[in-house]
Amino acid sequence: MTFTQWFLFFIAIQVIHFLGTWKLYVKAGRKAWEAIIPIYNGIVLMQIINRPKWWVLLLFIPVVNLLMFLVIWIETIRTFGFYKRLDSLLVIATLGGYIFYINYTTEATYNAKRSIKPRSELGEWVSSITFAIIAATLVHTYFMQPFTIPSSSLEKSLLVGDYLFVSKFHYGARIPSTVIAAPMVHDSLPFVVTASYLKKPQLPYLRVPGFQKIKNNDIVCFNWPADSLKTMWGDNSGEFTDKPVDKKTNYVKRCVAIAGDTLEIRDGFVYINGKKNSLPERAKLQFKHTVYSEKGISTEKILRYTGKEFESKFIVDFKTNEEFNEMGKYLSARKALKGNKFRVSTYDFKKVLAVEKKYGSTISEIKTKKRVVNLTLEIARKLRKDSEVDSVVQIVHEIDPAIFPQIDSNEWSQDNMGPIYVPQKGVTITINDENLPYYKQIIELYENNNLVTNNGIIYINGIKADTYTFQQDYYWLMGDNRHNSLDSRYWGFVPFDHVLGKPVMVWFSWDADAPSFMAKLKSIRWNRMFTTVGGDGAPVSYRYVALALLLLYFGYSIYKKKKTA
Repeated sequence: MTFTQWFLFFIAIQVIHFLGTWKLYVKAGRKAWEAIIPIYNGIVLMQIINRPKWWVLLLFIPVVNLLMFLVIWIETIRTFGFYKRLDSLLVIATLGGYIFYINYTTEATYNAKRSIKPRSELGEWVSSITFAIIAATLVHTYFMQPFTIPSSSLEKSLLVGDYLFVSKFHYGARIPSTVIAAPMVHDSLPFVVTASYLKKPQLPYLRVPGFQKIKNNDIVCFNWPADSLKTMWGDNSGEFTDKPVDKKTNYVKRCVAIAGDTLEIRDGFVYINGKKNSLPERAKLQFKHTVYSEKGISTEKILRYTGKEFESKFIVDFKTNEEFNEMGKYLSARKALKGNKFRVSTYDFKKVLAVEKKYGSTISEIKTKKRVVNLTLEIARKLRKDSEVDSVVQIVHEIDPAIFPQIDSNEWSQDNMGPIYVPQKGVTITINDENLPYYKQIIELYENNNLVTNNGIIYINGIKADTYTFQQDYYWLMGDNRHNSLDSRYWGFVPFDHVLGKPVMVWFSWDADAPSFMAKLKSIRWNRMFTTVGGDGAPVSYRYVALALLLLYFGYSIYKKKKTA
């Protein structure tokens, strides 16, 4: 919807409000015309129902206003004597239409001295929960939102199972464009796995001014431009679903290039404007490496250097059936040899060794001469110095036709591509057949123009064009785990209107892939709790500050209750 359409919609709402309430305004001792003046009618209504005038502000905040409408409808009918639970259900079910019935067909009586205190414990509970949801929705939408890290694309900077606080105000909070949506959920409702929103109506893109711009190497939370998932979590259908921008799947990556930069990737390393990108100390790039040893490479050695387990192969001589069954829990493959001997494969090297120790079985690893291992540059250097390792070579991938912008003649790969210009708002470029593939989706999808090419001639909105001026800033976002990251190398630029916010703190962390809840509890990473995400040097922990504030809060609550008693 355009701003004009929204203005007309707003006027229509005022007319509907007037038609449904003007008699109630009169019964409350006000003038009928006061029910139709925008904003003023809301202030007057708050006076009539004996509620704070600032509630009117909440009616203009998308998503929050949906909850406030319900509250105000109920408060209005109760002010005029309709207290029954059925009345409340009817006004909600009819989306306020029940007020028309009260306004025109009943002898409603205004009760100016109505007590606003809930009449029952249930009513008090519902009231408390409602305003808790409203407050949480405000914080969640405009100030700070919790996120979780579901993939390893930013290891070792951010880990799977890290829970983040993402600031909405650093880059400026985005006003939700999807105005009819369930609060505090993303694209789907929990448990029922159905859409949590209606695609229409849509607000035009609006954003509150931020106090910080996105900088090179900032970790950024954003909506995935190439989103095709029906739901953010657990969708394996492969079904394409067109979603509004603010309901596209949430992603977290590192911004390696900002608007106006020229980016190039050489052998896996990013170059910005011709200079190699210098990452902060806490950022740990990872690449796949081929580790070779003529003597064979043990899983134990790889585990010692990396802390991660890989597929291992063993010959096991089982002593008992009990041992056979217990170790079987941790095996990915098992092949019988002679007697009680088996050739087995596992991704749980430590657990297999624990069973071996428990039963005293005979176990020997089948060492391979070559392993492909994901390593940081630092660990790769250490491995090269190991006397038992002959070589450690970083893998450089071959040509990949899926690399943005999918031009075969580029012969680009995820490790070698560019140079490519990252568009900046207000900059005008020459467009032609050669560079149009780089900016086609910007012109068409992100900036909503009609783009047509005919015999080498480019038409934008029906007008012949050989230049184009970008309407917003764009960014290039990548994972630190360079060979295990779906990022801008495959789907191109990220527009600023897709940016959600800036991750500022890890407030909780555990191994999300642990097999059980108890195992997850044991895996809690206490050293990562309440640690900063950005900045140079080692992450700064505020867990003791958080604990102190929590103790102060509970201490004050107990003191206040005792004093009141």
